[in-house]
Amino acid sequence: MKVVYSEGHRSHDPQTFIHRGRVVQSPERPERADMLLSSAIGAGHEALEASPSDASILSRVHTARYLDFLENGIDEWLALPHAGSEMVPNTHPNRFASHYASHIVARAGFHQADTACPIGRGTWPAARSSIDVALNVSDLIARGERRSYGLCRPPGHHACTEMAWGFCYLNNVATLAESLRMKGVDRVAILDIDIHHGNGTQQIFYDRSDVLTVSVHADPDGFPVFFSGYADEIGSGAGEGFNLNLPLDHGSDNAAFVSAIEAGMRRIEGYGPDVLLVSLGLDAYRGDPLSVFGVTTDGFRYAAEAMKAFDKPIALLQEGGYPCSELGDNLAAFLGSIEE
Repeated sequence: MKVVYSEGHRSHDPQTFIHRGRVVQSPERPERADMLLSSAIGAGHEALEASPSDASILSRVHTARYLDFLENGIDEWLALPHAGSEMVPNTHPNRFASHYASHIVARAGFHQADTACPIGRGTWPAARSSIDVALNVSDLIARGERRSYGLCRPPGHHACTEMAWGFCYLNNVATLAESLRMKGVDRVAILDIDIHHGNGTQQIFYDRSDVLTVSVHADPDGFPVFFSGYADEIGSGAGEGFNLNLPLDHGSDNAAFVSAIEAGMRRIEGYGPDVLLVSLGLDAYRGDPLSVFGVTTDGFRYAAEAMKAFDKPIALLQEGGYPCSELGDNLAAFLGSIEE
């Protein structure tokens, strides 16, 4: 399988992660990409460094003011007296806010949903390089590749139309979907198996019927992202019936995880997409620092087998999966099982 990566991710090395009131090391750090790439190469997959891409398609996924904030906001932030080296919001608009305020502190609060997505000098270049990976995967699929994997870092499935959230800045899988639609693909399905709900992807496509979104994740009642991912969220307007959430009890094992993925695949097969995009989170693993599941390495092998019967192209993009000794093994097990 062709594995697309970019060294550009290294410029994003977040130093601020506030967890329950404590500043701790972020699990979303450069070494996770090194672990994943090393494992993929070691398993015999062909590594290709992403070429720079025309990212004008980002305007179909994110708003202009959000893209400007991501690219240029850090300069305004660093010009503030006594500013830290990373942009981390200390205020957020409440439910009754009436204006989009111009001050950089206000815009940080508006565009950054939580403190897990600090923005430093290198964040925008890294997020853009992750988009390069996704768009290079799009090119591979368009040229006839049946299976392709993009090692995206930073991840993207929590990024909303104009909001960074949960380690994510630009929505890689949504950009991939839009790229394929622009290339003439009529129907796209996205299956997200990260332990956290793919809330950004859901939000972007919630009122559309040309992209089916399915997410298998931990029950959000008591687990990030908290505010979405419930089974009654089915889409709206033209998109009603084209969003499926399959939340699982905390502590779920391989059988429950794979059973939910099989249910998601039945919905996908019924939809009849031309391409399947998989938001590949590996953080359902029982030893992952963010996991609340009991999924083993074999669980990822079985998950891939549940998708393998899909007889059209499958593009995989990396989402979560954080440093632990088995991270690379989990990726190798999944990639090895989903190959035709």
